Amino acid sequence: MKKNSNSDFTPSELRTLRSLKTPAGVQRYLDDMPYHLAGTAWSPRTVLREQTAHCLEGAVFAAAALGALGFPPLIFDLEADQDTDHVIAIFKSHGHWGAIAKSNFTGCRYREPVYRTLRELALSYFNIYFNLRGERTLRRYSRPVDLSRFDRQHWMTTEKDIWFIAEYLCDIPHRPLLKRGLEKTLTRVDPRTMQGEMVGHRRKTPGLRSVQRAARISSSAP
Repeated sequence: MKKNSNSDFTPSELRTLRSLKTPAGVQRYLDDMPYHLAGTAWSPRTVLREQTAHCLEGAVFAAAALGALGFPPLIFDLEADQDTDHVIAIFKSHGHWGAIAKSNFTGCRYREPVYRTLRELALSYFNIYFNLRGERTLRRYSRPVDLSRFDRQHWMTTEKDIWFIAEYLCDIPHRPLLKRGLEKTLTRVDPRTMQGEMVGHRRKTPGLRSVQRAARISSSAP
């Protein structure tokens, strides 16, 4: 019988995760944490201890919390051009997809489970996914990734950085979100929308690609 990776958590850690009760509760817990800019890839245990996270760490933490609540621990990668990627945890309720996320931008966080397909879910981020030049940058999305595939690497509780998850997300195929040629017709985000979406924004966001590069540097270091 396959070991349940939730058992790697201490009873106290599991109580904390289960006390969140719902995906919305997990999102509120993440929202209460400050967003940090370090080039790290912490496990959910480390996030619980440090009480701070960035995009990748927040998504993986949310997946672990969803696992403790009885959902599959799924994440999903949104890939952009001229911008950083965004990783979200996803869940299904009543046959529809929703999402949990930690973001440096206001609108790139929670989604109610009302989306029939993953493409619909990805498209819900399109209008407010932009770089600091105001360009709409979201272009592709991945398949769902069940993090239980990394149970042998103790992804929930390791004290080491979980670079292997970032590497895997960067290497898997992504589907195009837009029909070819549509990107040439896109308008820039207006200043009012940019201002609203960047409430509390911090500079030097550690995107998934930078995490991947750091992982490769780390693995080659003596």
